[in-house]
Amino acid sequence: MSGRMQKRIAALLCAVFCVLGAACAETGTLRGERPDGPAWATLKVVSETPVRYATEFSITQYENGYELIEIPATGKLLLVPEGQGKPAGLSEDISVLYRPIDRIYLAATSTMDFFRALDGIGAIRLSGTKADGWTILEAREAMERGDMLFAGKYSAPDYELILSERCDLAIESTMIYHSPAISEKLIDYGVPVLIERSSYEEDPLGRMEWIKVYGAILGKEDEAAALFNAEADAVEAIGAQPKTGKTVAFFYITGTGAVNVRKSGDYVVRMIETAGGSYAFSDLSSGSALSTVNMTMESFYIGAKDADVLIYNSAIDGEIYTLDELIDKNPLLKDFRAVQSGDVWCTGKNLFQAPMGLGKLIGDFYEVLSGTERTELTYLHKLNGGN
Repeated sequence: MSGRMQKRIAALLCAVFCVLGAACAETGTLRGERPDGPAWATLKVVSETPVRYATEFSITQYENGYELIEIPATGKLLLVPEGQGKPAGLSEDISVLYRPIDRIYLAATSTMDFFRALDGIGAIRLSGTKADGWTILEAREAMERGDMLFAGKYSAPDYELILSERCDLAIESTMIYHSPAISEKLIDYGVPVLIERSSYEEDPLGRMEWIKVYGAILGKEDEAAALFNAEADAVEAIGAQPKTGKTVAFFYITGTGAVNVRKSGDYVVRMIETAGGSYAFSDLSSGSALSTVNMTMESFYIGAKDADVLIYNSAIDGEIYTLDELIDKNPLLKDFRAVQSGDVWCTGKNLFQAPMGLGKLIGDFYEVLSGTERTELTYLHKLNGGN
């Protein structure tokens, strides 16, 4: 048999498997037959989850334990209590998730931290990131033990594995919009898709408040509310402190020598301002949806030469540890006030995967700006070689 023929047979078998898996998901036989649910029109609203900062989601509780998550830009998901059925007359634009939801395919990397905080990583059976791609220790260890399996990245999921593992929810970032056929196929196969939008929250506390969405999915609403409220209260206390008057430039240098900086409306800028600082490029904005912009070193020199504090963003370029490493990127940096005073800091590379750490990062910013920094901060380290 030729290699081409083998591939065609394998593709056909996979297609048949997926169709059968979709049929099982539709009839409910993956988790056992389910009873008929109540009429959707008769279910009364019991309460709504309080939302303090987020604008991209809402959660409504109905009688009999039903719960509706609405993400206006991406869709609605109804959480059905264990042992209950899909309500009759449910609108077609509402996807149904049957509890317990404990075999999730997670392709939205930054979301793992919410599950970690809720002690819910065990609900993630399939990952869109390989073990060595996780900076979250618990996720990496789960993959090394085999408790969590790699099921292909968001743009190339392993449908056969996803269906064989009886996946009950796929969590995607908005990157899936670049491959819309992927989410459509998952839904066709009977796997509900949640496209999360925490990164679209303008307020950093709004991003953190998405823990309430995953608390609802895990049935840990009270824990999620307690975790968020503790972080929000701490950040609000910092925001109530007097402004330091210090200016801050947050940046990294690209491979082409340009300087990437945040626009004035970005959430990192809000964090700096909450911590009592003033952003060096506060007038930098545009109609583009992007939150960052590249500029020449000459333009960066004009805007940030006299900034009191420089913070190097390691998320893309990697961490640096000395002022010499920074100056090697461009000799002009040695003329900057912050370099000469030694007030230069770098973020930790794990920041992107730690949205629940934004409150602690604001605390780090505050301690740096107020001059009361601890020996070791959580997400910032000082570059060696300064005064």
